[in-house]
Amino acid sequence: MKKLMSGNEAIARGAFEAGCSVAAAYPGTPSTEILENLSLYKEIYAEWSPNEKVALEVACGASISGARSLAAMKHVGLNVAADPFFTMAYEGVNGGLVIVSADDPGMHSSQNEQDNRLYAPFAKVAMMEPADSQECKGFIKEAFEVSEKYDIPVLFRVTTRICHSKGLVETGDPVERVVKDYKKDVKKYVMTPAHARIIHYEVEKRLARLKNYANHCPLNKIEWGSKEIGIVTSGISYQHAREVFGNNASYLKIGFSHPLPDEMIRKFAQVVGKLYVIEENEPYLEHHIKSLGFACVGKEYLPICEELNPDIIRKAFLPKEDKKLHQVDIQAPHRPPVLCPGCPHRGVYYALSKYKDVVVTGDIGCYTLGMMPPLNVTDVVICMGASVSAGIGFKRGSMQGNRNEKVFGSMGDSTFFHSGITGLIDVVYNKTPMVLVILDNSITAMTGHQENPGTGKTIKGEITTKVDIAQIVRAVGIKGENIRIIDPYDLTATNNAVKDAYHSEEPFVIITKQPCALIKEVQKKRAGLHCVVDQEKCTKCKACIRTGCPAIALKHDRVEIDSSMCNGCTLCVQVCKFDSITKAGE
Repeated sequence: MKKLMSGNEAIARGAFEAGCSVAAAYPGTPSTEILENLSLYKEIYAEWSPNEKVALEVACGASISGARSLAAMKHVGLNVAADPFFTMAYEGVNGGLVIVSADDPGMHSSQNEQDNRLYAPFAKVAMMEPADSQECKGFIKEAFEVSEKYDIPVLFRVTTRICHSKGLVETGDPVERVVKDYKKDVKKYVMTPAHARIIHYEVEKRLARLKNYANHCPLNKIEWGSKEIGIVTSGISYQHAREVFGNNASYLKIGFSHPLPDEMIRKFAQVVGKLYVIEENEPYLEHHIKSLGFACVGKEYLPICEELNPDIIRKAFLPKEDKKLHQVDIQAPHRPPVLCPGCPHRGVYYALSKYKDVVVTGDIGCYTLGMMPPLNVTDVVICMGASVSAGIGFKRGSMQGNRNEKVFGSMGDSTFFHSGITGLIDVVYNKTPMVLVILDNSITAMTGHQENPGTGKTIKGEITTKVDIAQIVRAVGIKGENIRIIDPYDLTATNNAVKDAYHSEEPFVIITKQPCALIKEVQKKRAGLHCVVDQEKCTKCKACIRTGCPAIALKHDRVEIDSSMCNGCTLCVQVCKFDSITKAGE
Protein backbone atom coordinates (compact mmCIF):
# COMPACT_ATOMS: atom_id res chain seq x y z
CA MET A 1 0.00 0.00 0.00
CA LYS A 2 1.25 3.47 -0.87
CA LYS A 3 1.20 6.32 1.63
CA LEU A 4 2.30 9.94 1.47
CA MET A 5 5.13 10.26 3.98
CA SER A 6 7.83 12.69 4.98
CA GLY A 7 11.36 11.36 5.08
CA ASN A 8 11.22 11.19 8.87
CA GLU A 9 7.97 9.23 8.79
CA ALA A 10 9.45 6.88 6.20
CA ILE A 11 12.57 6.29 8.30
CA ALA A 12 10.34 5.29 11.22
CA ARG A 13 8.27 3.03 8.98
CA GLY A 14 11.38 1.39 7.56
CA ALA A 15 12.78 0.74 11.02
CA PHE A 16 9.47 -0.80 12.07
CA GLU A 17 9.37 -3.05 9.01
CA ALA A 18 13.02 -4.02 9.59
CA GLY A 19 12.27 -5.33 13.07
CA CYS A 20 13.80 -2.52 15.11
CA SER A 21 13.06 -3.14 18.79
CA VAL A 22 14.67 -0.18 20.60
CA ALA A 23 14.88 3.48 19.56
CA ALA A 24 16.22 6.49 21.45
CA ALA A 25 16.70 10.16 20.58
CA TYR A 26 16.87 13.71 21.82
CA PRO A 27 14.65 16.26 20.03
CA GLY A 28 16.36 18.40 17.42
CA THR A 29 15.17 19.82 14.12
CA PRO A 30 15.13 18.32 11.52
CA SER A 31 15.23 14.87 13.18
CA THR A 32 12.53 15.15 15.86
CA GLU A 33 9.66 13.43 14.06
CA ILE A 34 11.65 10.20 13.59
CA LEU A 35 11.26 9.11 17.21
CA GLU A 36 7.80 10.64 17.47
CA ASN A 37 6.67 8.31 14.67
CA LEU A 38 8.61 5.32 16.00
CA SER A 39 6.82 5.75 19.34
CA LEU A 40 3.50 5.08 17.59
CA TYR A 41 4.47 1.45 17.04
CA LYS A 42 3.66 -0.49 20.20
CA GLU A 43 6.21 -3.17 19.28
CA ILE A 44 9.11 -0.71 19.62
CA TYR A 45 10.51 0.58 22.89
CA ALA A 46 11.05 4.30 22.25
CA GLU A 47 12.44 6.91 24.63
CA TRP A 48 13.38 10.55 24.76
CA SER A 49 16.82 10.43 26.34
CA PRO A 50 18.26 13.36 28.33
CA ASN A 51 20.79 13.94 25.53
CA GLU A 52 22.17 12.40 22.34
CA LYS A 53 25.09 10.67 24.06
CA VAL A 54 22.70 8.83 26.34
CA ALA A 55 20.43 8.01 23.39
CA LEU A 56 23.30 6.48 21.42
CA GLU A 57 24.54 4.53 24.43
CA VAL A 58 21.01 3.17 24.95
CA ALA A 59 20.92 2.04 21.32
CA CYS A 60 24.41 0.59 21.61
CA GLY A 61 23.50 -1.40 24.72
CA ALA A 62 20.34 -2.67 23.02
CA SER A 63 22.40 -3.78 20.02
CA ILE A 64 24.85 -5.68 22.23
CA SER A 65 21.90 -7.38 23.93
CA GLY A 66 20.80 -8.65 20.52
CA ALA A 67 18.04 -6.20 19.59
CA ARG A 68 17.98 -4.14 16.41
CA SER A 69 18.24 -0.56 17.58
CA LEU A 70 18.26 3.00 16.28
CA ALA A 71 19.40 6.36 17.63
CA ALA A 72 18.27 9.60 15.95
CA MET A 73 19.64 13.12 16.32
CA LYS A 74 20.34 16.32 14.44
CA HIS A 75 23.84 16.89 13.13
CA VAL A 76 25.19 18.76 16.18
CA GLY A 77 23.74 16.01 18.35
CA LEU A 78 26.31 13.64 16.90
CA ASN A 79 29.00 15.90 18.35
CA VAL A 80 27.47 15.25 21.78
CA ALA A 81 27.37 11.51 21.03
CA ALA A 82 30.82 11.33 19.42
CA ASP A 83 32.46 9.54 22.35
CA PRO A 84 30.36 6.35 22.14
CA PHE A 85 30.04 6.71 18.36
CA PHE A 86 33.76 6.22 17.74
CA THR A 87 34.10 3.35 20.20
CA MET A 88 31.05 1.55 18.77
CA ALA A 89 32.84 1.28 15.44
CA TYR A 90 35.40 -0.93 17.16
CA GLU A 91 32.94 -2.97 19.21
CA GLY A 92 30.68 -3.68 16.27
CA VAL A 93 27.17 -5.00 16.83
CA ASN A 94 25.08 -7.99 17.80
CA GLY A 95 21.68 -6.73 16.75
CA GLY A 96 21.80 -4.21 13.89
CA LEU A 97 22.62 -0.65 14.91
CA VAL A 98 21.69 2.47 12.91
CA ILE A 99 22.50 6.08 13.81
CA VAL A 100 20.42 8.68 11.98
CA SER A 101 22.15 12.05 11.59
CA ALA A 102 19.85 14.78 10.24
CA ASP A 103 22.06 17.54 8.83
CA ASP A 104 20.83 21.08 8.30
CA PRO A 105 22.34 22.75 5.21
CA GLY A 106 21.27 26.36 5.21
CA MET A 107 21.00 26.30 9.02
CA HIS A 108 17.23 26.60 9.15
CA SER A 109 17.35 25.83 12.87
CA SER A 110 20.96 25.22 13.81
CA GLN A 111 24.05 27.01 15.05
CA ASN A 112 26.37 25.60 12.41
CA GLU A 113 26.37 23.86 9.02
CA GLN A 114 28.66 20.89 9.59
CA ASP A 115 28.61 18.05 7.07
CA ASN A 116 28.36 14.82 9.03
CA ARG A 117 29.35 12.68 6.07
CA LEU A 118 32.89 13.35 7.27
CA TYR A 119 32.13 11.43 10.46
CA ALA A 120 31.88 8.10 8.59
CA PRO A 121 35.51 7.80 7.42
CA PHE A 122 36.66 9.43 10.66
CA ALA A 123 34.88 6.87 12.85
CA LYS A 124 35.27 4.02 10.33
CA VAL A 125 31.58 3.14 10.03
CA ALA A 126 29.31 2.45 7.07
CA MET A 127 27.14 5.27 5.70
CA MET A 128 23.98 5.55 3.61
CA GLU A 129 22.26 8.61 2.05
CA PRO A 130 18.67 8.36 0.73
CA ALA A 131 17.37 10.82 -1.87
CA ASP A 132 13.62 10.66 -1.17
CA SER A 133 11.04 9.23 1.22
CA GLN A 134 10.83 5.86 -0.52
CA GLU A 135 14.57 5.45 -0.21
CA CYS A 136 14.42 6.50 3.44
CA LYS A 137 12.21 3.52 4.13
CA GLY A 138 14.08 1.08 1.92
CA PHE A 139 17.59 2.15 2.88
CA ILE A 140 16.86 1.86 6.61
CA LYS A 141 15.87 -1.76 6.14
CA GLU A 142 19.08 -2.38 4.21
CA ALA A 143 21.06 -0.53 6.90
CA PHE A 144 20.04 -3.06 9.54
CA GLU A 145 20.99 -5.94 7.24
CA VAL A 146 24.39 -4.42 6.44
CA SER A 147 25.02 -3.65 10.11
CA GLU A 148 24.53 -7.26 11.13
CA LYS A 149 26.23 -8.83 8.11
CA TYR A 150 29.39 -6.75 8.42
CA ASP A 151 29.34 -6.29 12.22
CA ILE A 152 29.38 -2.52 11.95
CA PRO A 153 27.21 0.46 12.94
CA VAL A 154 25.62 2.33 10.03
CA LEU A 155 25.47 6.13 9.88
CA PHE A 156 22.24 7.07 8.10
CA ARG A 157 22.75 10.64 6.86
CA VAL A 158 19.77 12.75 5.82
CA THR A 159 19.23 16.49 5.44
CA THR A 160 16.42 18.93 6.18
CA ARG A 161 14.83 18.65 2.71
CA ILE A 162 14.85 14.85 2.85
CA CYS A 163 13.47 14.83 6.41
CA HIS A 164 10.58 17.21 5.75
CA SER A 165 9.69 16.69 2.08
CA LYS A 166 6.89 14.25 1.37
CA GLY A 167 6.59 11.54 -1.26
CA LEU A 168 4.74 8.31 -1.96
CA VAL A 169 6.08 5.33 -0.04
CA GLU A 170 5.25 1.69 -0.69
CA THR A 171 4.75 0.16 2.75
CA GLY A 172 5.15 -3.51 3.54
CA ASP A 173 4.76 -6.00 6.34
CA PRO A 174 7.31 -6.02 9.15
CA VAL A 175 9.76 -8.89 9.44
CA GLU A 176 9.54 -11.08 12.49
CA ARG A 177 11.00 -9.10 15.39
CA VAL A 178 13.82 -11.28 16.74
CA VAL A 179 16.23 -10.42 19.54
CA LYS A 180 19.41 -12.44 19.16
CA ASP A 181 20.99 -14.27 22.07
CA TYR A 182 23.69 -12.41 23.96
CA LYS A 183 27.01 -14.20 24.39
CA LYS A 184 29.56 -12.78 26.80
CA ASP A 185 32.57 -11.64 24.78
CA VAL A 186 34.96 -9.46 26.75
CA LYS A 187 37.44 -9.13 23.89
CA LYS A 188 34.71 -7.71 21.63
CA TYR A 189 32.76 -5.48 24.00
CA VAL A 190 35.29 -4.31 26.61
CA MET A 191 37.45 -1.66 25.00
CA THR A 192 40.67 -1.82 26.97
CA PRO A 193 43.81 -0.82 25.06
CA ALA A 194 44.86 -4.47 24.74
CA HIS A 195 41.56 -5.43 23.12
CA ALA A 196 41.22 -2.27 21.03
CA ARG A 197 44.64 -2.72 19.40
CA ILE A 198 43.57 -6.10 18.07
CA ILE A 199 40.08 -4.97 17.07
CA HIS A 200 41.42 -2.03 15.06
CA TYR A 201 42.77 -4.55 12.55
CA GLU A 202 39.33 -6.15 12.39
CA VAL A 203 37.75 -2.75 11.75
CA GLU A 204 40.00 -2.27 8.71
CA LYS A 205 39.06 -5.74 7.44
CA ARG A 206 35.35 -4.90 7.80
CA LEU A 207 35.83 -1.76 5.74
CA ALA A 208 37.65 -3.73 3.04
CA ARG A 209 34.71 -6.14 2.80
CA LEU A 210 32.31 -3.19 2.72
CA LYS A 211 34.27 -1.65 -0.15
CA ASN A 212 33.40 -4.68 -2.25
CA TYR A 213 29.76 -4.44 -1.16
CA ALA A 214 29.67 -0.75 -2.14
CA ASN A 215 30.63 -1.58 -5.72
CA HIS A 216 27.80 -4.07 -6.12
CA CYS A 217 25.04 -2.90 -3.80
CA PRO A 218 21.74 -1.65 -5.26
CA LEU A 219 21.96 1.62 -3.31
CA ASN A 220 24.59 2.89 -5.75
CA LYS A 221 23.39 3.08 -9.32
CA ILE A 222 24.32 4.50 -12.70
CA GLU A 223 21.57 6.11 -14.74
CA TRP A 224 22.69 6.56 -18.33
CA GLY A 225 21.65 9.54 -20.39
CA SER A 226 23.91 11.70 -22.50
CA LYS A 227 27.54 10.76 -21.86
CA GLU A 228 28.76 14.24 -22.66
CA ILE A 229 28.18 15.13 -19.02
CA GLY A 230 28.50 12.79 -16.06
CA ILE A 231 27.23 13.82 -12.64
CA VAL A 232 28.23 12.19 -9.35
CA THR A 233 25.81 13.13 -6.60
CA SER A 234 23.89 11.92 -3.55
CA GLY A 235 20.89 12.75 -1.37
CA ILE A 236 18.72 15.74 -2.22
CA SER A 237 21.39 17.04 -4.59
CA TYR A 238 20.46 14.21 -6.96
CA GLN A 239 16.90 15.57 -7.21
CA HIS A 240 18.16 19.08 -7.95
CA ALA A 241 20.63 17.84 -10.57
CA ARG A 242 17.94 15.76 -12.29
CA GLU A 243 15.67 18.79 -12.47
CA VAL A 244 18.39 20.88 -14.13
CA PHE A 245 20.02 18.38 -16.53
CA GLY A 246 17.28 15.81 -17.14
CA ASN A 247 18.42 13.26 -19.73
CA ASN A 248 21.16 15.56 -20.98
CA ALA A 249 23.54 13.94 -18.52
CA SER A 250 24.34 10.57 -16.97
CA TYR A 251 24.26 10.10 -13.21
CA LEU A 252 26.22 8.10 -10.67
CA LYS A 253 23.83 8.27 -7.75
CA ILE A 254 25.58 7.39 -4.51
CA GLY A 255 23.31 5.87 -1.87
CA PHE A 256 25.97 3.92 0.00
CA SER A 257 28.53 6.63 0.61
CA HIS A 258 31.13 5.05 2.88
CA PRO A 259 33.16 3.24 1.84
CA LEU A 260 32.69 4.80 -1.59
CA PRO A 261 32.36 2.53 -4.68
CA ASP A 262 35.72 3.09 -6.37
CA GLU A 263 35.10 0.59 -9.17
CA MET A 264 31.79 2.22 -10.10
CA ILE A 265 33.36 5.67 -9.97
CA ARG A 266 36.16 4.56 -12.33
CA LYS A 267 33.74 2.88 -14.71
CA PHE A 268 31.57 6.00 -14.81
CA ALA A 269 34.35 8.60 -15.01
CA GLN A 270 36.14 6.83 -17.86
CA VAL A 271 33.18 7.01 -20.28
CA VAL A 272 31.73 10.47 -19.70
CA GLY A 273 33.01 13.70 -21.21
CA LYS A 274 32.82 16.28 -18.46
CA LEU A 275 32.58 15.07 -14.87
CA TYR A 276 30.60 17.22 -12.45
CA VAL A 277 30.20 16.58 -8.72
CA ILE A 278 27.06 18.09 -7.22
CA GLU A 279 26.84 17.97 -3.45
CA GLU A 280 25.89 20.29 -0.60
CA ASN A 281 28.43 21.72 1.83
CA GLU A 282 31.79 19.91 1.99
CA PRO A 283 33.44 18.43 -1.16
CA TYR A 284 33.28 14.92 0.29
CA LEU A 285 32.65 13.12 -3.01
CA GLU A 286 34.78 15.52 -5.02
CA HIS A 287 37.91 15.02 -2.92
CA HIS A 288 37.58 11.26 -3.14
CA ILE A 289 37.11 11.27 -6.92
CA LYS A 290 40.16 13.49 -7.37
CA SER A 291 42.15 11.14 -5.12
CA LEU A 292 41.36 8.39 -7.64
CA GLY A 293 43.05 10.46 -10.34
CA PHE A 294 40.01 11.83 -12.17
CA ALA A 295 39.56 15.49 -13.02
CA CYS A 296 36.16 16.76 -11.96
CA VAL A 297 34.42 20.05 -11.34
CA GLY A 298 32.42 20.83 -8.22
CA LYS A 299 33.16 23.44 -5.60
CA GLU A 300 34.92 25.67 -8.15
CA TYR A 301 31.40 26.59 -9.22
CA LEU A 302 29.15 25.51 -6.38
CA PRO A 303 29.04 27.18 -2.96
CA ILE A 304 30.31 25.35 0.10
CA CYS A 305 27.77 27.25 2.22
CA GLU A 306 23.97 27.04 2.29
CA GLU A 307 21.62 24.61 0.53
CA LEU A 308 21.73 23.91 -3.17
CA ASN A 309 18.71 24.37 -5.42
CA PRO A 310 18.10 24.05 -9.18
CA ASP A 311 18.71 27.77 -9.78
CA ILE A 312 22.14 27.65 -8.12
CA ILE A 313 23.14 24.53 -10.07
CA ARG A 314 21.85 25.93 -13.37
CA LYS A 315 23.67 29.20 -12.90
CA ALA A 316 26.90 27.32 -12.04
CA PHE A 317 26.98 24.83 -14.90
CA LEU A 318 24.53 26.13 -17.53
CA PRO A 319 24.70 29.94 -17.22
CA LYS A 320 23.46 30.47 -20.78
CA GLU A 321 20.34 28.44 -20.04
CA ASP A 322 19.61 30.10 -16.70
CA LYS A 323 15.82 29.98 -16.57
CA LYS A 324 14.24 31.49 -13.53
CA LEU A 325 10.63 31.03 -12.64
CA HIS A 326 8.56 34.18 -12.89
CA GLN A 327 8.77 35.90 -9.54
CA VAL A 328 6.50 38.63 -8.24
CA ASP A 329 8.69 41.40 -6.87
CA ILE A 330 6.86 41.91 -3.59
CA GLN A 331 8.71 41.95 -0.31
CA ALA A 332 7.17 39.83 2.45
CA PRO A 333 6.53 41.67 5.72
CA HIS A 334 9.57 41.64 7.99
CA ARG A 335 8.92 39.11 10.75
CA PRO A 336 11.93 38.72 13.05
CA PRO A 337 11.75 35.83 15.52
CA VAL A 338 10.35 36.86 18.89
CA LEU A 339 9.32 35.32 22.18
CA CYS A 340 5.61 34.45 21.93
CA PRO A 341 2.92 36.55 23.64
CA GLY A 342 2.74 35.35 27.23
CA CYS A 343 6.14 33.61 27.05
CA PRO A 344 7.27 33.07 30.66
CA HIS A 345 10.88 33.85 29.73
CA ARG A 346 10.08 37.49 28.95
CA GLY A 347 9.79 38.65 32.57
CA VAL A 348 13.30 37.49 33.54
CA TYR A 349 14.88 39.04 30.46
CA TYR A 350 12.99 42.26 31.04
CA ALA A 351 14.35 42.37 34.60
CA LEU A 352 17.89 41.63 33.38
CA SER A 353 17.68 44.36 30.73
CA LYS A 354 17.78 46.96 33.51
CA TYR A 355 21.36 46.00 34.45
CA LYS A 356 23.96 47.44 32.11
CA ASP A 357 26.97 45.58 33.54
CA VAL A 358 25.40 42.12 33.23
CA VAL A 359 26.66 39.61 30.65
CA VAL A 360 24.11 36.91 29.79
CA THR A 361 25.50 33.66 28.42
CA GLY A 362 22.59 32.00 26.66
CA ASP A 363 21.78 28.56 25.39
CA ILE A 364 19.94 26.64 22.67
CA GLY A 365 16.16 27.06 22.84
CA CYS A 366 13.41 29.67 22.71
CA TYR A 367 15.32 31.78 25.22
CA THR A 368 18.04 32.40 22.62
CA LEU A 369 15.63 35.08 21.44
CA GLY A 370 16.54 37.14 24.48
CA MET A 371 19.18 38.57 22.13
CA MET A 372 16.54 40.32 20.04
CA PRO A 373 15.51 43.96 20.56
CA PRO A 374 14.09 45.51 22.59
CA LEU A 375 15.33 43.14 25.33
CA ASN A 376 18.90 42.75 23.99
CA VAL A 377 20.10 40.67 26.92
CA THR A 378 21.73 37.55 25.45
CA ASP A 379 25.41 38.09 24.68
CA VAL A 380 26.79 34.61 23.96
CA VAL A 381 25.28 31.40 22.54
CA ILE A 382 27.51 28.42 21.71
CA CYS A 383 25.83 25.06 22.16
CA MET A 384 23.62 23.01 24.46
CA GLY A 385 24.66 23.53 28.08
CA ALA A 386 27.33 26.14 27.34
CA SER A 387 25.44 28.94 29.11
CA VAL A 388 26.72 27.82 32.49
CA SER A 389 30.20 26.56 31.51
CA ALA A 390 30.93 29.46 29.14
CA GLY A 391 29.61 31.71 31.88
CA ILE A 392 32.23 30.25 34.23
CA GLY A 393 34.94 30.99 31.70
CA PHE A 394 33.71 34.52 31.05
CA LYS A 395 33.55 35.29 34.75
CA ARG A 396 37.01 33.88 35.42
CA GLY A 397 38.48 35.73 32.45
CA SER A 398 36.82 38.94 33.60
CA MET A 399 38.26 38.51 37.08
CA GLN A 400 41.72 37.91 35.62
CA GLY A 401 41.38 41.21 33.84
CA ASN A 402 40.36 42.98 37.04
CA ARG A 403 36.86 43.57 35.72
CA ASN A 404 33.69 42.72 37.56
CA GLU A 405 30.91 42.03 35.08
CA LYS A 406 28.07 40.08 36.65
CA VAL A 407 27.50 36.89 34.68
CA PHE A 408 24.05 35.30 34.34
CA GLY A 409 23.73 32.03 32.45
CA SER A 410 20.27 31.12 31.17
CA MET A 411 18.99 27.74 30.01
CA GLY A 412 15.74 25.83 29.82
CA ASP A 413 14.61 22.80 31.79
CA SER A 414 15.32 20.33 28.98
CA THR A 415 18.74 21.88 28.34
CA PHE A 416 19.55 21.63 32.05
CA PHE A 417 18.87 17.88 31.94
CA HIS A 418 20.74 17.62 28.61
CA SER A 419 24.07 19.13 29.64
CA GLY A 420 23.67 21.78 32.31
CA ILE A 421 24.14 19.73 35.46
CA THR A 422 27.87 19.08 35.03
CA GLY A 423 28.49 22.79 34.41
CA LEU A 424 26.61 23.68 37.60
CA ILE A 425 28.75 21.18 39.51
CA ASP A 426 31.79 23.04 38.15
CA VAL A 427 30.32 26.32 39.44
CA VAL A 428 29.95 24.85 42.93
CA TYR A 429 33.22 22.92 42.99
CA ASN A 430 35.33 25.88 41.86
CA LYS A 431 33.25 28.50 43.71
CA THR A 432 32.58 30.67 40.67
CA PRO A 433 30.47 33.71 41.65
CA MET A 434 27.96 33.57 38.82
CA VAL A 435 24.22 33.10 38.45
CA LEU A 436 22.38 30.35 36.57
CA VAL A 437 18.78 31.06 35.58
CA ILE A 438 16.88 27.84 34.79
CA LEU A 439 13.79 28.69 32.77
CA ASP A 440 11.48 25.79 33.56
CA ASN A 441 8.52 25.90 31.17
CA SER A 442 7.62 22.22 31.70
CA ILE A 443 8.36 21.11 28.14
CA THR A 444 11.01 20.89 25.41
CA ALA A 445 9.42 23.76 23.58
CA MET A 446 11.31 24.97 20.51
CA THR A 447 11.41 21.55 18.82
CA GLY A 448 7.65 21.09 19.18
CA HIS A 449 6.67 20.32 22.78
CA GLN A 450 8.39 17.03 23.53
CA GLU A 451 8.40 15.47 26.99
CA ASN A 452 11.58 15.56 29.08
CA PRO A 453 12.65 14.19 32.49
CA GLY A 454 10.93 17.10 34.23
CA THR A 455 7.47 16.69 32.69
CA GLY A 456 6.47 13.45 34.39
CA LYS A 457 5.51 11.72 31.12
CA THR A 458 7.32 9.51 28.60
CA ILE A 459 7.11 9.87 24.82
CA LYS A 460 4.29 7.31 24.86
CA GLY A 461 2.31 9.34 27.37
CA GLU A 462 2.99 7.04 30.30
CA ILE A 463 3.18 8.63 33.76
CA THR A 464 6.69 8.45 35.21
CA THR A 465 8.85 10.04 37.91
CA LYS A 466 9.13 13.81 37.52
CA VAL A 467 12.75 14.80 38.07
CA ASP A 468 12.87 17.86 40.34
CA ILE A 469 15.29 20.55 39.16
CA ALA A 470 15.42 22.27 42.56
CA GLN A 471 16.41 19.03 44.26
CA ILE A 472 19.26 18.57 41.79
CA VAL A 473 20.42 22.15 42.35
CA ARG A 474 20.47 21.58 46.12
CA ALA A 475 22.13 18.18 45.74
CA VAL A 476 25.11 19.55 43.78
CA GLY A 477 25.77 22.04 46.57
CA ILE A 478 24.04 25.36 45.89
CA LYS A 479 23.18 26.80 49.29
CA GLY A 480 19.49 27.06 50.11
CA GLU A 481 19.72 30.84 50.68
CA ASN A 482 21.15 31.18 47.16
CA ILE A 483 18.22 29.51 45.40
CA ARG A 484 15.12 31.41 44.27
CA ILE A 485 12.10 29.63 42.82
CA ILE A 486 9.80 32.20 41.24
CA ASP A 487 6.77 32.70 39.03
CA PRO A 488 8.16 34.79 36.12
CA TYR A 489 4.70 36.32 35.57
CA ASP A 490 5.19 38.01 38.97
CA LEU A 491 7.46 40.91 38.02
CA THR A 492 8.06 42.02 41.62
CA ALA A 493 9.25 38.55 42.64
CA THR A 494 11.34 38.34 39.47
CA ASN A 495 12.99 41.71 40.05
CA ASN A 496 13.76 40.82 43.66
CA ALA A 497 15.31 37.48 42.68
CA VAL A 498 17.47 39.09 40.01
CA LYS A 499 18.51 41.81 42.46
CA ASP A 500 19.49 39.27 45.13
CA ALA A 501 21.46 37.26 42.58
CA TYR A 502 23.15 40.39 41.22
CA HIS A 503 24.47 41.35 44.67
CA SER A 504 25.54 37.85 45.64
CA GLU A 505 29.23 36.93 45.54
CA GLU A 506 28.51 33.19 45.63
CA PRO A 507 27.09 30.65 43.17
CA PHE A 508 23.41 31.48 42.78
CA VAL A 509 20.48 29.82 40.98
CA ILE A 510 17.11 31.24 39.95
CA ILE A 511 14.47 28.75 38.82
CA THR A 512 11.45 30.18 37.03
CA LYS A 513 8.38 27.97 36.94
CA GLN A 514 5.60 28.69 34.49
CA PRO A 515 4.51 26.39 31.64
CA CYS A 516 4.99 27.37 28.02
CA ALA A 517 2.15 29.60 26.84
CA LEU A 518 1.59 27.36 23.81
CA ILE A 519 0.88 24.15 25.74
CA LYS A 520 -2.70 23.20 24.90
CA GLU A 521 -3.79 22.94 28.52
CA VAL A 522 -2.39 26.41 29.21
CA GLN A 523 -4.14 27.86 26.17
CA LYS A 524 -7.44 26.38 27.32
CA LYS A 525 -6.96 27.68 30.85
CA ARG A 526 -6.11 31.18 29.67
CA ALA A 527 -8.60 31.35 26.78
CA GLY A 528 -10.35 34.69 26.79
CA LEU A 529 -7.85 36.37 29.10
CA HIS A 530 -6.27 39.48 27.67
CA CYS A 531 -5.12 42.96 28.62
CA VAL A 532 -6.68 46.26 27.57
CA VAL A 533 -5.23 49.78 27.25
CA ASP A 534 -7.20 52.69 28.67
CA GLN A 535 -6.40 55.32 26.07
CA GLU A 536 -7.44 58.13 28.42
CA LYS A 537 -4.75 57.14 30.95
CA CYS A 538 -2.03 56.06 28.51
CA THR A 539 0.88 58.53 28.36
CA LYS A 540 2.60 56.71 25.46
CA CYS A 541 5.73 56.21 27.61
CA LYS A 542 6.22 52.91 25.74
CA ALA A 543 7.33 50.94 28.78
CA CYS A 544 4.99 48.15 27.69
CA ILE A 545 6.49 48.19 24.19
CA ARG A 546 9.93 47.62 25.74
CA THR A 547 8.82 44.23 27.06
CA GLY A 548 9.03 43.00 23.48
CA CYS A 549 5.59 41.39 23.51
CA PRO A 550 4.35 40.97 19.92
CA ALA A 551 0.74 41.43 21.06
CA ILE A 552 1.51 45.07 21.89
CA ALA A 553 1.94 47.55 19.06
CA LEU A 554 2.07 51.28 18.45
CA LYS A 555 -0.58 52.11 15.85
CA HIS A 556 -1.34 55.66 14.74
CA ASP A 557 0.41 56.93 17.87
CA ARG A 558 -1.79 54.72 20.08
CA VAL A 559 -0.62 51.75 22.12
CA GLU A 560 -2.88 48.81 21.30
CA ILE A 561 -2.98 45.21 22.51
CA ASP A 562 -4.19 42.53 20.09
CA SER A 563 -6.66 40.52 22.18
CA SER A 564 -6.40 37.58 19.76
CA MET A 565 -2.70 37.24 20.62
CA CYS A 566 -2.63 38.30 24.28
CA ASN A 567 -3.02 35.58 26.90
CA GLY A 568 -3.29 37.86 29.92
CA CYS A 569 0.14 37.24 31.44
CA THR A 570 -0.07 40.84 32.83
CA LEU A 571 3.60 41.71 32.41
CA CYS A 572 2.50 44.88 30.61
CA VAL A 573 0.09 45.67 33.44
CA GLN A 574 2.94 45.49 35.94
CA VAL A 575 5.41 47.64 33.98
CA CYS A 576 2.86 50.44 33.41
CA LYS A 577 3.34 53.17 36.04
CA PHE A 578 0.12 54.95 35.11
CA ASP A 579 -2.39 52.10 35.61
CA SER A 580 -3.46 52.47 32.00
CA ILE A 581 -3.45 48.72 31.28
CA THR A 582 -5.83 46.31 32.95
CA LYS A 583 -6.53 42.60 32.72
CA ALA A 584 -9.84 41.58 31.14
CA GLY A 585 -11.77 38.42 30.40
CA GLU A 586 -11.49 36.81 33.83
